[in-house]
Amino acid sequence: MSKMHLAALLFSCLTAFSFNAAAVESKAQPEPVVEAQQVSSAVVNLNTADVATLQAELVGIGEVKAQAIVDHRTSNGPFASVDELLEVKGIGPATLEKNRTRLSVN
Repeated sequence: MSKMHLAALLFSCLTAFSFNAAAVESKAQPEPVVEAQQVSSAVVNLNTADVATLQAELVGIGEVKAQAIVDHRTSNGPFASVDELLEVKGIGPATLEKNRTRLSVN
């Protein structure tokens, strides 16, 4: 009987030690730092914005896509609707939806 009590005591001590070690280890690791992205509330006019503005204000639009937007506008005239942005090479539905609230044609 005494061996069974000793085994149970030893088991509970080892279990408690492993839980404490896990808790200490999880506290020792620094939490990842998440930097807040600046969200612009500016509305970008597709018919007047330059490459730098398009690149800076729109999500997923780099220099090449911004230039493609300006080139499309130059070749085809002003955008009649935001949905016409899909006609620009490299701009797909996902990019349009990410930016829809940031875009205008007025």
